[in-house]
Amino acid sequence: MADRITSPFGAKSTAREVVAGHDLSGKVAIVTGAATGIGVETARALALAGAEVIIAARKPELGEEIANQINEEVGMKRVSFGMLDLSSLEAVRHFAHRWGDRRLNLLINNAGVMACPLSRTVDGLEMQIGTNHFGHFLLSVLLAPNLVDGAAHSGHRSRLVSLSSIGHRRSPVNFEDPNYNTRPYDKWEAYGQAKTANSLFALGFDKRFRDKGVNANAVMPGGIMTPLQRHLPIEEQRALGWLDENDQPREGFKTTEQGAATSVWAAVGDELEGVGGFYLEDCAQAVPWSKEAPWVGVMPHALDPEAAGRLWALSVETTDAGA
Repeated sequence: MADRITSPFGAKSTAREVVAGHDLSGKVAIVTGAATGIGVETARALALAGAEVIIAARKPELGEEIANQINEEVGMKRVSFGMLDLSSLEAVRHFAHRWGDRRLNLLINNAGVMACPLSRTVDGLEMQIGTNHFGHFLLSVLLAPNLVDGAAHSGHRSRLVSLSSIGHRRSPVNFEDPNYNTRPYDKWEAYGQAKTANSLFALGFDKRFRDKGVNANAVMPGGIMTPLQRHLPIEEQRALGWLDENDQPREGFKTTEQGAATSVWAAVGDELEGVGGFYLEDCAQAVPWSKEAPWVGVMPHALDPEAAGRLWALSVETTDAGA
């Protein structure tokens, strides 16, 4: 793999280690879903480096609590909460409207749902692709002018980070029936489709905004036990091989601090200045998936430019984004 992008960090690095030495003073970041899991550690690391961080999430009590905790650790008010429900396109529009013309430097699309029973958003979309992709798509398109403005005024390119997953390997995007209106529902296939969409979206966004000062990359954070697993009974987690005989995460799972590292690297890494349209894993450009090393790497369908174009068109139509 010629000229693969790497860094001094790896699978065991933490978000704090990645952000050490970076000064994000004057930068503004939105981290979706930052009230739990790796989103908390992503927000914490960015705030510790000097950024103003907005936790964009659904639960005000929890979001405010996390913001206060990080502010206490930082020693000043750098983190605040903003109400955002990605399962409602109207709520996404409301968030963007409240944001107005404020400059934005970093947008970390971290929020997500995984392997939930068949359910639908208020707009009638299948919940996983509706929340994980379509909600983030609309948010990103609406805030794209703010990212462009942030780049123009800071002298540094703005960045969008789209969280994908190893789950992308389970399915490409089914353009004939992405919302399971006619085909049988499979929660893991639906999750895989949504995570593939998150990767393809990064390609599409970078293509459209790289010449305006904004880059986008997709991130595979790694296996981490977080509230993302809330829909999975412990029996299923055992069957998947995630837990040992004591029902503890098996070796190879990351801590939340380690799980946030690649997101933070995507946001601040010097190696990625001016670089976009890539799939990142363990603080490096992911290698192509292979049978010889099946637990790492990205599959071709998640980096397919044609599929990325089709997804962009479908997303504009679905969200009425007008992009």
